Amino acid sequence: MHAARQSGKTTLLLDLVQELNASGEYYAIYCSLETAQGISDAETGIPAVVRTLAGCVRLHPLLWTFQFAGDADIGDFNNVLKLSLSLFCGALDRPLAIMFDEADCLSGNTLISFLRQLRDGYVNRAMIPFIHSLGLIGMRNIRDYRGQIREDRESLGSASPFNIISETFTLRNFTKEETAKMYRQHTEETGQLFSSQVLEKIWCYTQGQPWLVSAAAREIIVKLLGSDPSAAILPEHADQAIQNIILRRDTHIDSLLERLKEERVKKIVYPVIVGKDTGFNETDDDYQYVLDLGLLENAGGVLRPSNPVYAELKNDTLILLIPF
Repeated sequence: MHAARQSGKTTLLLDLVQELNASGEYYAIYCSLETAQGISDAETGIPAVVRTLAGCVRLHPLLWTFQFAGDADIGDFNNVLKLSLSLFCGALDRPLAIMFDEADCLSGNTLISFLRQLRDGYVNRAMIPFIHSLGLIGMRNIRDYRGQIREDRESLGSASPFNIISETFTLRNFTKEETAKMYRQHTEETGQLFSSQVLEKIWCYTQGQPWLVSAAAREIIVKLLGSDPSAAILPEHADQAIQNIILRRDTHIDSLLERLKEERVKKIVYPVIVGKDTGFNETDDDYQYVLDLGLLENAGGVLRPSNPVYAELKNDTLILLIPF
């Protein structure tokens, strides 16, 4: 599963893991790989992944009595993850599902070894105990993970670790109706009303981008109105909230600005900025990468910013104003 930053991926995963564990039919583990970011050497990176997963098992309320990788040979880094998972699954009385969040943090030989061990264990699960299901979650589609491997590597061949995928999907933005429904939850709890005029402004600014929808509401309710449920929410509050978010350069906005510095992003975004977009190739990995980041959208064959907020990103020296 891939989706833009702060689109609700982790929230969805935590709910899914909780639901699977509560069913009594599966054990489910949420494991973030963020701590292994930047470790391209598999000899160091794979043990880091194993230790991270072992920590998740120790803290799991249903699995703390089981031991993961307790006697594992960490030095055998090209097999230790697969063997540890096989022994662990063999000791369980239910099928195991693991959701690896931030999977695109892995790079280089760590990424290759990680995927190879998962693929090897999974395709041989008829002969050895192994994970029943696993998810790889991040900002990028798995096909784009190749960009995190040195470009001078030879082809990985037919046994490519990228042949692990069964299905890929992304999270969409909220619809207009879903945005209004979420805001109505606040009204039901506090009595504070988001009028149709305010909702229309929020929708026009955000186009349902989950983080922007939530951030705009918080800016209005908490920052502008001081959490006073008796205060009226006016259309100008929506305008001010969006301006504050842009000018303050919250983490979400800042991360998008950093992406705009990448050459592969510039290649796709710059023609849109200057109004000289002469067409695009939907099979181009860079084109799909920019769409996966949520920066642009294909609106009936025309590339444009995903929402008006992204059309006006500001930093200290540059103003990008893209017609929406």
